[in-house]
Amino acid sequence: MFRISELKPEHYSQIVEVWKDAGLPFKPHGRDSFEEIRRQMERNPDLFIGVFIGEELVGVCIGTEDGRKGWINRIAVKKKWQRHGLASRLIAEMERRLKAKGLKIFCVLVEDWNQPSLALFQKEGYVLHKDIYYLSKRESQDV
Repeated sequence: MFRISELKPEHYSQIVEVWKDAGLPFKPHGRDSFEEIRRQMERNPDLFIGVFIGEELVGVCIGTEDGRKGWINRIAVKKKWQRHGLASRLIAEMERRLKAKGLKIFCVLVEDWNQPSLALFQKEGYVLHKDIYYLSKRESQDV
């Protein structure tokens, strides 16, 4: 019924559609621009995955790695397909791909307002660390 495949630059408009439908913040003039997504895809083509129902892209997950940790980013599933286990499948597939790169620690950042994502990752075995502060320095609000 579904298949998980690597995403390519030609999927960009469908990726954006998934993010918007799922309510994920979208920064089209920065980190989520076509040029930036294409650049990231070129660097790690195996870490851009999507779940398809037929030919429709219904879920997206982007992975990154820093040599020590694997990161799961920008995971989203269209509202119509939420609560069908697709996000869990994307997480499992991304973990498999990160393990293949030799990584043993997987991380995710979840904003405090996003309780469904927090519950999803805790269900998948991720531990909430209340003693860690996340700090960032950004070139602009678009990144």
